[in-house]
Amino acid sequence: MNRYRWRATFAAFAVVIALAIAAGPARAHDRQRPELNAWYQSLQSGKGPCCDGSDAKHLEDADWDTKDGHYRARLEGEWVDVPDDAVVRGPNHAGRTVVWTYYLDGHPKPRCFMPGSMS
Repeated sequence: MNRYRWRATFAAFAVVIALAIAAGPARAHDRQRPELNAWYQSLQSGKGPCCDGSDAKHLEDADWDTKDGHYRARLEGEWVDVPDDAVVRGPNHAGRTVVWTYYLDGHPKPRCFMPGSMS
């Protein structure tokens, strides 16, 4: 491999590594409020720990509501009912609605859901 091809390969590899690091589990937390990292790590629902390295999504107020006494969230353009055992109990220190999802048959499902203040 000539010197220029090696440099190009190394540069591409470095970019991929940098993107992987930037896109890692830290995205599940609020970069603007790193003091909440331990709190995020402690969150659990009836389905288990929320912050398991998967990405959390912060929802806008228009992307969640209640219907028939249960929460629902718009995930990837689709309204999804939040199972009661996915709701995280306790104070929301972030203030914003947070949801951790998994996929079943290609559709997002909430594993953990913490409602925000709707303010």
